[in-house]
Amino acid sequence: MSSNRLSIVDATAQLTAPGQMFEMDTATVLGTPMNVWKHAPATLRQILDLSLNHATREFLVYEEQRLTFDEHYRQAATFAHRLVALDVQKGDRVAIAARNLPQWVVAFWGALVVGAVAVPLNAWWTSDELGYGLSDSGSKIVLVDEERLERIRPLLDELEFVTTVIVISEDPSRPAQLGAPHARVAILDFQTLLGDVDPLQTPPDVAVDTDDDATMFYTSGTTGRPKGAVGTHRNLVTNLMNLFFIGQRAAMRLEESLDGDGPSPQNANLLNIPLFHATGCLAVMVVNTAAGGKVVMMHHFDAAKALALIEREHITMIGGVPTIAMQILDHPDFATFDTTTVRSVSYGGAPAPPELVKRIRAAFPKAQPGNGYGLTETSAAVALNNGPDYVERPRSCGVPVPVCEVAIVPESFEGSEPPDDRPTGPEVLGEVWIKGPNVVRGYWHKPEATAQSFTNGWLHTGDIGRIDDDGYLYIVDRAKDMIIRGGENVYSVTVEAAIFEHPAVTDCAVIGVPHPVLGEEVAAVIVLRAGRVIEAEELSRHVAQRLAKFEVPTVIMFRTDPLPRNPQGKVLKRELRASLLEQLQRGD
Repeated sequence: MSSNRLSIVDATAQLTAPGQMFEMDTATVLGTPMNVWKHAPATLRQILDLSLNHATREFLVYEEQRLTFDEHYRQAATFAHRLVALDVQKGDRVAIAARNLPQWVVAFWGALVVGAVAVPLNAWWTSDELGYGLSDSGSKIVLVDEERLERIRPLLDELEFVTTVIVISEDPSRPAQLGAPHARVAILDFQTLLGDVDPLQTPPDVAVDTDDDATMFYTSGTTGRPKGAVGTHRNLVTNLMNLFFIGQRAAMRLEESLDGDGPSPQNANLLNIPLFHATGCLAVMVVNTAAGGKVVMMHHFDAAKALALIEREHITMIGGVPTIAMQILDHPDFATFDTTTVRSVSYGGAPAPPELVKRIRAAFPKAQPGNGYGLTETSAAVALNNGPDYVERPRSCGVPVPVCEVAIVPESFEGSEPPDDRPTGPEVLGEVWIKGPNVVRGYWHKPEATAQSFTNGWLHTGDIGRIDDDGYLYIVDRAKDMIIRGGENVYSVTVEAAIFEHPAVTDCAVIGVPHPVLGEEVAAVIVLRAGRVIEAEELSRHVAQRLAKFEVPTVIMFRTDPLPRNPQGKVLKRELRASLLEQLQRGD
């Protein structure tokens, strides 16, 4: 680290000093004492009200649709009143099952300010999966686009809790196509329901407490049925403060101006991940609602369209998962687009190859790269490693925010609090436990799963990690992705990072496959860059120079199709493993 740059410890101390914006306090949160941000807003209603500070700026952009902050506020307030007219009361669940659209955001805020619980459902889910989410959450109202309407229509007789379906038109120039009416469930057009919007409309006056439920995001469901993680207003506001703190600390350490004469330039964020994911909703949309940034939405991610939007909308911030950044950089027409406005390329949600840092720095000379860590259960951000720190420590996801306690706990430990006598040190690996006001209160109507993952305010993440002497967190692997080969633990992230350093590799995944003697052997599935051809032996030699012998893959398969991923960008290793085993059995 440069000697003339303010250390992360000193910057944290200055920002959290008494009287400062990020001063900390202690509070009892749902029965558990913990650190909190002293000056955090109490509820999300306050965040929505703050958005009027940016009233005339553009907020939401989707193709030709554009909403200013003021227009969004008035529409969200109007939608809130319409929910009250539909008998939505505090604590009722309002589900949103639609692709990224401005109306998605309007409905989200409208639900929150009447004290309802917003339930973002995966728009990629099948009819049965959507039916599960609506039944499990007990949602009373569901907002859908026309495609999702057709998926849930056959289920309406079974969805006993749903009273109203509100439909967004695929074409804003016409009302939604509602189809045949249903005998019990009202099916309404969003724009017709919204009706005339009073330019001075404000939300209904509903008393909401900081620890009231606000959201229910479903876990990705890579193993078993998805679980609804119930987040409170405190959880979501804490995540907002966490990200503001991280941004302020980074700017201070880089000696960037935090104040200025007149309004600051507006950030423009490319939203290329779903709003039904905690990152897209909480780390991008909610943060920019408060900060005054422009959110540019995509129908679905496409590298060419992303580059066109970067140029057209003067995008300053690109987020998502590492795969998105790699696809943008790998696009053959990258150099033909103007990407000089980009100032930040950050990602999380999946392991990032260290080589990606170098590529970002080369492709976006003015941009700071960043890699974050968080979960649905932590309401998004726990740590973010950005700028020079990330260049220096590309395998770390950064120093956790001050209000979060992070402990490395032996994987075999069965207690409810991290033991005081647990092994510590920069090389000690264990399960990552997190405690803080951003950790959700548990899983909806799943007491056993809640008891397994949450104890005395601590979240047992299932991630394997370590913390170095400077406090930087390293995520080594998911516990369930660890491969045990002949008694040796092999962490797939470590092997994947070594494979990614080969210049011919554009994507890879490492999984364990059965072995009659060793228990498991290490298998790697590789996707090569366009036009590149290498042999398995070359890749083995490359990895052997970087890893222990037992970590080198003994099974290497190349594929031309992209790796299977869920909407959050995580590789579906269970699906990949089944496909690989089938190929091995056929002798392909």
